[in-house]
Amino acid sequence: MGPMGQDRPFGRVAVVTGAARGVGAATARRLAGCGLRVALLGRELESLRQVAAGLPTETCCFEVDVTDEPTLLGTARAVRARLGPASVVVANAGIAIAGSFAASETALFNRVIEVNLIGSANTARVFLPQLVETGGYFLQIASTASFGSAPLMSAYCASKTGVESFAQALRTELRPEGVDVGIAYLHWTGTDMIDALDEHPVLRALRSHQPAFAQRVYTSDRVAAWLTHGIRRRATSVYAPPWLRLVQPLRPLLPLLVSGVARRVFSGPPDDDLRLAAHVLGAGGRADWDQERPGAPPPPPVSPPQL
Repeated sequence: MGPMGQDRPFGRVAVVTGAARGVGAATARRLAGCGLRVALLGRELESLRQVAAGLPTETCCFEVDVTDEPTLLGTARAVRARLGPASVVVANAGIAIAGSFAASETALFNRVIEVNLIGSANTARVFLPQLVETGGYFLQIASTASFGSAPLMSAYCASKTGVESFAQALRTELRPEGVDVGIAYLHWTGTDMIDALDEHPVLRALRSHQPAFAQRVYTSDRVAAWLTHGIRRRATSVYAPPWLRLVQPLRPLLPLLVSGVARRVFSGPPDDDLRLAAHVLGAGGRADWDQERPGAPPPPPVSPPQL
């Protein structure tokens, strides 16, 4: 196979949301290394520029909130004007919170759903005309969080289950248009989102109950390499790491297994973790929340309702 930019299925322009750090930045680097011009979208303009400065192809950076559809539509038009129509779109923007649903601020829970699910739908909507024109490929970043939902991660798990279903439906709708849709399932990935992994009681327990090979945390660059390989193949599913494909047939059992581990974690007297309000994970999530609530302190813990 020749350079990606010379193959019709890939075209010459890629768009990556959430490209300021982590998997988004690493994927932008990988795609640029394959010869694509890359548009980097995110909420941290200076970080986007730092990523773009090291890329070998033409790039452009746009500070944009994926939940703001009118501004995102303007961004899509600007990408086309500056680089050309997009032939690859990676819907990667996402944030996560950890903490008790009952004791958490409504706006924070809703923000996770808005960024991860509504933001992905907005991204698909505004770039769809370009993808139809180029016969392009849309890659939705999902997670093994959709395999079995963990307590204290309700917003994140709900949003990732939602984007999987959204992409599955979109795939059938867009096939007659010549547009392929892939879903990427990411496992433990070494981004700042999981810096506090060992402080989360359920995730810590779930990871400790997994086989040793499944506990491994992969670098963003390694994950981006798997994603780029999937983009080259216009894959229906991309697994990072690849052995996750073997887990798919077991998915009906996973919610029961996760629930069983969680019950053991929270057995006995009520755990203080069940009373803690949700907090944002990672620098990217905090940057998003800070821009939503400029100057506001983090959401304070509140007492859960009496059930």
